[in-house]
Amino acid sequence: MTLDAIDSYERGRVGRLGTHAVVLGASMAGLLAARVLADGYDRVTVIERDRLPEEPVARRGVPQGRHLHALLEAGRATLEDLFPGYCEELLSVGAVPLDFVSDAVIYDRGGVLAEGHEPLETLFATRPLIEGTVRERVAALDGVRIRAGHQFVDYRMNDERSAVGGVEVRDDDADYREYRADLVVDATGRASKTPGWLDRNGYPTPPVDEVGIDLAYSTALIERPVGDNRVFFVTPDPPRTRGVGVFPAEHGQWLVSAFGMHGDHPPTDPDGFRDFVANLPGLDIAGLLESQRWLSEEVAHYPLPSNRRLRYETLDRFPDGLVVIGDAVASFNPIYGQGMSVAALEALQLHHTLAEGGTEAIGPRFFDRIETPVDVPWNTAVGGDFAFAETTGPKPRGTDVLNWYVGRLTRKAHTDGRLRDAFFRVFTLERGPESLFRPGVLWRVLRPTVLDPGRHTSEPDQAIPLVDDTDSGSP
Repeated sequence: MTLDAIDSYERGRVGRLGTHAVVLGASMAGLLAARVLADGYDRVTVIERDRLPEEPVARRGVPQGRHLHALLEAGRATLEDLFPGYCEELLSVGAVPLDFVSDAVIYDRGGVLAEGHEPLETLFATRPLIEGTVRERVAALDGVRIRAGHQFVDYRMNDERSAVGGVEVRDDDADYREYRADLVVDATGRASKTPGWLDRNGYPTPPVDEVGIDLAYSTALIERPVGDNRVFFVTPDPPRTRGVGVFPAEHGQWLVSAFGMHGDHPPTDPDGFRDFVANLPGLDIAGLLESQRWLSEEVAHYPLPSNRRLRYETLDRFPDGLVVIGDAVASFNPIYGQGMSVAALEALQLHHTLAEGGTEAIGPRFFDRIETPVDVPWNTAVGGDFAFAETTGPKPRGTDVLNWYVGRLTRKAHTDGRLRDAFFRVFTLERGPESLFRPGVLWRVLRPTVLDPGRHTSEPDQAIPLVDDTDSGSP
């Protein structure tokens, strides 16, 4: 399910549900869950292990925070609904506006995608700025408190031992404290303790789908000319397991993230990083690294061994008073940039779950509601990863056929901007994959290649002339 298939957030739709809710984790999924819960609870407490910085800088609890992030359309629109004026506020603190149609230069399947026709504007910024701006808005809500430097220890059952009734936490001084709660939301990510707790307390544990990709990122910061807001991206293309992305961010930065799958990992020293990027085809990213001043003294690194999905929707028993959300349910290959937008759609589904049935059997009802929203990005990420023979794990049904079709669509999109439009509406989670099979798109993809010969794949790397609007007053 995508943005066009989910009802929008409706202020005032959720009535009073209880006295206190607790959210474990102050990353994007936890913050957005807290925003939704604030509509129905007198108090919402967010428990976060990290000491949260006052400035938008990377922190230990978000190890991928130094790398590329994109606020796709599904995430942008949902955040604007939950926090009216959010986008303007993000722009005011340095986010970069960008049109995916005209400002994103994408090299995929042997050619650069043609410029599209339908504007698709979004915002680019570092993860700390996007998340920090959300955190400020959440912390300003009546009744919401963020308790930083507090480590979740265990769930506490209610007096009848029929439901989760709170949590035990430990602060930095090793003092223990219990928070009673009508509802607890686990947004602690891949390190979630909920499966182990379920097992110890006699509940079934969720089956796990794990798709091995042995991916790693390395990211450097370079200076971006004033007014040059473009994105550059070279996708992996079997048998080549490498790719690179260059995204604009606040303070005149370009984030350059090189990544490699199945053990072909980018180095963390500057010279090795340059050499890794220099071996990529299509766009002269190495030229940018040579011509632009480096803003980072070190190259950040982040490994991700697998896509991972816990199938909570299959459980026949689950404790009342507990919900699991975000990366604690499913985490994807980050090269697709869908994580924050999926978290936003899940928070939207939590809102609808509360509005339509309160907290009765909330866990199973919520898991049923997010199964389809998670299916779309899961099948996109995992399906793309299975283009590589080295990928291991359960392959979604129809992956091979879909990969063939999307590959043909992409090659046709080298000269057909309408196909680029159609693909990016799906990529940004605005529309569902079924939109790629509408008659008009289907014809453009399947018509004989002789009528649309496309771009020759052996053309030299495209140079990247820089834009500098220093005199224009552009931010």
